[in-house]
Amino acid sequence: MKRSILLPVIIFTCICPGFAQKNPDLDKVSATYATQSFREFYDMLSLPNDAHFPQDIEKNVQWCEQAFTKRGFSTQRLITPAVPLLLAERKVKNAKKTVLIYLQLDGQPVEPSQWQQESPWKPTLKEKDASGKWHTIAYERLYEGFDPDWRIFARSASDAKGPAIAFLAALDAAQALKIQPNYNIKVIMDFEEELGSPNLPPAVIQYKNELAADMLIIYDGPRHVSNQPTLSFGARGICEITLTTFGPRVPVHSGNYGNYTPNPAMRLARLLASMKNDEGRVTIPGFYDGITLTDEEKAILKQVPDNEAEIKKFLGIAKADNMGDNFQESLQYPTLNIRGLDALFVGKEARTLIPATATAEIDIRLVPGSNPDRLIGLVKKHVQDQGYYVIDREPTEEERMQHEKIASFRSHFSYAAFQTPFQSGPGVWLNKAMIKAFGKEPIKIRMMGGSIPISPFVTTLNIPAVSVPTVNADNNQHAENENIRVGNYVDAVKTFLVILMEKL
Repeated sequence: MKRSILLPVIIFTCICPGFAQKNPDLDKVSATYATQSFREFYDMLSLPNDAHFPQDIEKNVQWCEQAFTKRGFSTQRLITPAVPLLLAERKVKNAKKTVLIYLQLDGQPVEPSQWQQESPWKPTLKEKDASGKWHTIAYERLYEGFDPDWRIFARSASDAKGPAIAFLAALDAAQALKIQPNYNIKVIMDFEEELGSPNLPPAVIQYKNELAADMLIIYDGPRHVSNQPTLSFGARGICEITLTTFGPRVPVHSGNYGNYTPNPAMRLARLLASMKNDEGRVTIPGFYDGITLTDEEKAILKQVPDNEAEIKKFLGIAKADNMGDNFQESLQYPTLNIRGLDALFVGKEARTLIPATATAEIDIRLVPGSNPDRLIGLVKKHVQDQGYYVIDREPTEEERMQHEKIASFRSHFSYAAFQTPFQSGPGVWLNKAMIKAFGKEPIKIRMMGGSIPISPFVTTLNIPAVSVPTVNADNNQHAENENIRVGNYVDAVKTFLVILMEKL
């Protein structure tokens, strides 16, 4: 078993203010204030935060209002048709720049029975034994010290309450060190990110003056799979399609009506299979039009130290889809993904029935140059070209009698992709801070594969944006047993502290 790192909270009584301000021991400072923040982290993780339940989100909003007010921020609710956004602001005298920081506070839905602990909302500390199994240990052990390989399991531990609480801990450390950033800070907190932030784009327009800044930093996302310090300069956008095929009016007996009644699940399977080839490339004409990578861009992507053998091992796959020459290149193209399928029953509930409907939930990840309306239109045309009568609702009795193949097609565009040059103002500034924190250049990701609702800020406020991911890549985000590695949490505190220290 690894030895825990024990750091007394009173460490600063032996550090004179002048030394602390000019040359603090970043590792000790970060570890100390991370340790102090674990109680607050427990409290925050204990609040359910599924945005489908506004009453739970309200508790999270109130918690954040109190936490930021305690640290000298003014707060303002930005009202939307659903739950509010929360804006916290702290000004600095004679500041010439303003930095806007994005935090996500909501989480994915949970199925408690799938979690290997009492509740997804009861933060649980675990350590791994020699055989690779996780075992629960007392959370209170974190209050005295920590092993960096311990993990805290809870919904939103990594995505993304961990970075949010680490930022609060960094603010506390900066105050103790008497460090004052030379820029104003605005923090925008999103409580509907996992729903696609449907109310964010109009809110950014409505509150443009309140959100005005010189740059945007996103404290969200996992580091490179090597767990080295990372900066990400872009993210894919996303849009969704719900595709339903229809069979009999109601489910019917597969013996009495099999070989006579068309099966909508079979039809949907053929329809979906027609959209991609065995190499994983979308076969719909024009899907990749307008997306090209220059030799210079390909060279930049090759600099990311991916170990593709390890990535395949992590995923449990023998061969990757044929998109680009490497993992990073594959992320630069739009995707067409089946994220869910539904017809009737499986497992112990399986029945000998022909389903009435079959539904596929599809997402399209967008890249710079992708037009969501065009891509959605291409998919819809492809469905029509396969002989389907396409509607956006349940078919009428007349339509059932008239059309052999019927499909319902509904779509939604959430937000676009964004991409910021490495040599942009925030890119250069954050790179300097990361070198001071870790003594080396961070890994620079041109565009990460996931989607975050940043393009509305970039386009409406006309500012560059860069992500500072800090959590472990194997954090199980969106799935059961989501977790954050304690060492990554402490590194996040150090990262955000150094950014507060770096002059702009």
